[in-house]
Amino acid sequence: MQKKLSLTNILAYASTDTAGNLLYCTLTSFILYFYTDVFGISVGAAGTILLVARVIDSLDAPIWGLIIDHTHSKYGQSRPWFLWLAAPFAIFLTLSFLSPDLSSTQKGIYALVTYLVTGISTPITSILPNLSNDSDERVKLNSYRMVGGNIGYFVTASFTLPLVAFFGGGNDQRGFAITAAVYSIIGFLMFIFAFAKTQEINNTPQEVQSIPIKDSFKAMAGNWPWVIIVLANVMYWLGNTVRTSTVIYYAQYNLGHLNYASLLNGLVLFQVVGNILIPFMVRKFSKGQTLIIGFSIASLGQILIGFVGSNFALIAAAWIFTSIGTGIAVSMPFAMLSDTVDYGEWKTGIRSAGFLTAIGSAFCIKMGSGLGGFIPSKIMAAAGYVAHKQQTASALASTKFSFVWLPAICFMIGAAIMLAYAKYEKKEDQIKKDLLERVN
Repeated sequence: MQKKLSLTNILAYASTDTAGNLLYCTLTSFILYFYTDVFGISVGAAGTILLVARVIDSLDAPIWGLIIDHTHSKYGQSRPWFLWLAAPFAIFLTLSFLSPDLSSTQKGIYALVTYLVTGISTPITSILPNLSNDSDERVKLNSYRMVGGNIGYFVTASFTLPLVAFFGGGNDQRGFAITAAVYSIIGFLMFIFAFAKTQEINNTPQEVQSIPIKDSFKAMAGNWPWVIIVLANVMYWLGNTVRTSTVIYYAQYNLGHLNYASLLNGLVLFQVVGNILIPFMVRKFSKGQTLIIGFSIASLGQILIGFVGSNFALIAAAWIFTSIGTGIAVSMPFAMLSDTVDYGEWKTGIRSAGFLTAIGSAFCIKMGSGLGGFIPSKIMAAAGYVAHKQQTASALASTKFSFVWLPAICFMIGAAIMLAYAKYEKKEDQIKKDLLERVN
């Protein structure tokens, strides 16, 4: 029987997402604004940089999955990467928010290169199937992880702009640089803690055999529940990145108060409510239905924002409602990916946790966040947005569409995709039984 995970083990796993979100969400939430209003890159060029960087970056997700599936160490397969990637991830985050004195072309090249961050999100997800063999326990672990992630996101969302003002003293270039460095140090230390206090139970050097690359691709064959989760997860990250990357523009130009961005971002902590609700919801609903509910709540909250005008109290209330939905929607795909790993093993005889979860998590996050920065930037550029200028009516309308309606559309598409998951979820008990019989 599997030994029950200790509180320290659980907190260590949760800290991976705290650190990951502290660093990664700083990028996704503030990099577009940093490029346009601080570093001095045009909004159209900035959006293109984000897309190109994320497309390139997302293509390495399968590679990271293959690397993890072929990793052999006394620490396991996924866990040692917390140690090996912590420093590069922290360094690149800091470099992304530096403002060297360069020409326009050189700025674009610098931004593109430094925005290509490491694949540390892959081991965070790929380790989950190997922390526990129990599907319900995985859901709980993932919920703790998401609570940790929301803490990291709360810190960066609420305190980044105040810290920039504090450290910069009116110089936003210096303020962003110092703030990013502080976050990087904290994130690095948390990844080291996660490495020290997590343990993989399914992967030891004696038990694990290398999976041929062609077999890793075979694990995808006919794995339709995995395909569904991947598509839905891309839509989540697309919608949420659009929402978080444009809130600063909406607050500054549409509402006339830049500080509203920090206040709204701080309210994203209500995602924790969604995280906490998940273990209770999956007792009453299936995991697929729970994800659909999360998408639906998030979409409805966005729609409500569109109808309350400039009343900040009502905007904040609708934003909280959306955040509860996104708290559910962001959590479920990661827990459900573990079940699709089981499905792939049941169907093909190949257990490729690293490869499948890499695409299902890292690829989705990177592609979704890349498109989430690119699409609104092109909409705003086409409407005539110019940094530090009084915006035209069309520019303000484009900002509102990007902030309010585009995320709602993405979340609705995600819910529609998940309707196809039900017939596969019904097989999970039989799959678990068959896999146990194969082992015995």
